[in-house]
Amino acid sequence: MQRKGTWLTYREDVRVVDCTIRDGGLINNFHFNDDLVKAVYDALEAAGVDYMEVGYKAAKDMFKVNDFGKAKFCDENFLRDIIGDREKKVKISVMADVGRTNYKEDILKREDSVIDMIRVAAYIHQIPAAIDIIKDAKDKGYEATINLMSVSTVKEHELDEALEVLGKTDVDIIYLVDSFGSLYSEDVEKLMKKYIAIAEANNKKIGVHCHNNQQLAYANTLEAMMMGASYLDATLSGMGRGAGNCPLELLMGFLKNPKYNLRPIVKCLDEQIAPLRSKMKWGPDLQYQLTGQFNVHPRPAIEHVESEDANKSYLDFYDKFVNENL
Repeated sequence: MQRKGTWLTYREDVRVVDCTIRDGGLINNFHFNDDLVKAVYDALEAAGVDYMEVGYKAAKDMFKVNDFGKAKFCDENFLRDIIGDREKKVKISVMADVGRTNYKEDILKREDSVIDMIRVAAYIHQIPAAIDIIKDAKDKGYEATINLMSVSTVKEHELDEALEVLGKTDVDIIYLVDSFGSLYSEDVEKLMKKYIAIAEANNKKIGVHCHNNQQLAYANTLEAMMMGASYLDATLSGMGRGAGNCPLELLMGFLKNPKYNLRPIVKCLDEQIAPLRSKMKWGPDLQYQLTGQFNVHPRPAIEHVESEDANKSYLDFYDKFVNENL
């Protein structure tokens, strides 16, 4: 398989998807003020970013509404207020987790909503349920993606079968997701060959969503793009729970398409995101490095970092974690 383009060219099919509020909201239960969410949207518009994933379509009978900010549920009035009266230039995306969304009731028909794309997140055993959400989204007129989670832990023959099944659905984009930040460029290359083969056989696009446990999210995003991924996920300053994600400013600084403009992103980092560092903690650290290298969920690292234990140390975590995982 030949690489798609070079370091000095750009592909017209590439789309940048900002997930700052959706992924960042996992740190603070989406308690962002409306002005900040609007400022992020404004910056993305000025920068030429293609999509903003604002948050989730979570089921209100499963989550206490008062415990979360608005982006957990992405009600229509909230989304319309972000955009305002202007012509919408940045498409709006929301995520629907299998088993955590009342999609039939809470996701309106496309003509009644400002949402453009429904992103379905599922583990491999949830694919039948994910297909139902995909069909519902497509029947209502939306673009749809399937974000197949934790593929680094999936057996190869199971992944092959899953991709074959998903290729035959109406989904528009199949996402390679490095949930644990455990993949290396060689892994991304091998997986992308599988994903691209299915995409080309079924007229689909491929997306990539990388976590930064081993500080490879940016490199792996570029690797996936060079192999043919069209939809590239990133967040401002890499914001996301735990080690975070591919930093949007790195990706925007690399992309050669003149429609993208880095300066509005830098301005938003300066005015909106940097001040959050005193209130929210994210980014690569030793604990996340270890979970990535061991290919396990970063939950123990997150619990250690968020712990109020005054005596916590890198070495304490290392000894306990390695002994439990060897």
